Amino acid sequence: MEVIEIFGYASALAIGISLGLIGGGGSILAVPVLAYLFSVNEKVATAYSLFIVGTSALFGGLKQHFKGLVDWRTVIVFGIPAIISVTIIRYYVVPALPDVFFSVSDFNFTRRMAMFGLFAVLMIPAAFSMLEERKEKENTGDIQYNYPLILVEGIIVGAITGVIGAGGGFLIIPALVILANVEMKVAVATSLIIIALKSLLGFFLGDALTMEIDWPFLAIFTSLSLVGIFIGSYLGNFVNGNKLKKGFGYFIFVMAIFIFYMEFFIQQ
Repeated sequence: MEVIEIFGYASALAIGISLGLIGGGGSILAVPVLAYLFSVNEKVATAYSLFIVGTSALFGGLKQHFKGLVDWRTVIVFGIPAIISVTIIRYYVVPALPDVFFSVSDFNFTRRMAMFGLFAVLMIPAAFSMLEERKEKENTGDIQYNYPLILVEGIIVGAITGVIGAGGGFLIIPALVILANVEMKVAVATSLIIIALKSLLGFFLGDALTMEIDWPFLAIFTSLSLVGIFIGSYLGNFVNGNKLKKGFGYFIFVMAIFIFYMEFFIQQ
């Protein structure tokens, strides 16, 4: 095993630790770890990320369920359009994407650039969502669904998840609060289940049917992340998670710049 692979598996553990410490967002690093430390291509990196993100979110979501914070009706209403969208993207769209979208002189705009470029762009609002403090505003009214906008939101977020392999919690949580009048802490917990379902079903109904999966590698990587969650949860008893979350937000912002630089300047 090469040193860079050892560092990659250590990063898998670190992803889990960050999830356990700050409660979410750490799995967004799965794609760059897979792409740059294990040298897998963009299709495989985003596919494996869906499985890792989904498994991690499922673990966290079930933990919140036992605390009574998950609204399962909201999971169904918001989850169905997102699941359909991400599955279509992973089964039909991603396999059909050309290797090169267009060329200008010596510059080739590739599928990898498109997928990782979009990923880097969306890492920026994800970083800002960690930097700003969430207001624990309690909604006194009943949950009310704006079905047309929920359908649009589900399709868009599902498509984004399908392309970049990340959960999109920074988009789902505000949507739950605004479009369904869900209390913030319930929105955070419920979003984990939505992310888990759409990521895992998108993976199993899309990628697992259209590409060869390295199950032993994926199992090891995901297991290390889950072990990391336990470690992070324990360390959270001694460390201020909110302060770490801001630091992690800055780190994600730097990673977004790094990915953009690697894909548009180095890969060429």
